[in-house]
Amino acid sequence: MTKLFASLAAACMIVSTAPVFAQTEYNKVPAGDKQYAQCLVTSNKKWEGGNEASKVKGQTNAQAFCTCLWNETPEDFKGGLATFSESAKGKTINKICEKHSGWAD
Repeated sequence: MTKLFASLAAACMIVSTAPVFAQTEYNKVPAGDKQYAQCLVTSNKKWEGGNEASKVKGQTNAQAFCTCLWNETPEDFKGGLATFSESAKGKTINKICEKHSGWAD
């Protein structure tokens, strides 16, 4: 019984930490993705510091922010990612992506 409980506890720990890892590693944006490219342009025009290094190794603040937005928005989303992040619906995702990139720090 103790072994069963220990196994169950270990499994629960693994499952509970999975979302933490998911938030730090995102799918790579396909080359030539128009939404991502537009997000970079908009982000660099509207906000300062987009070309500075982010918390994500090898990415600028704008790249990390837009990669996060690209991954966090619904699959069927067709609009501008950076514009969406400023909307009421995108407010939560915006906070997640600012934190991910370190842009809000």
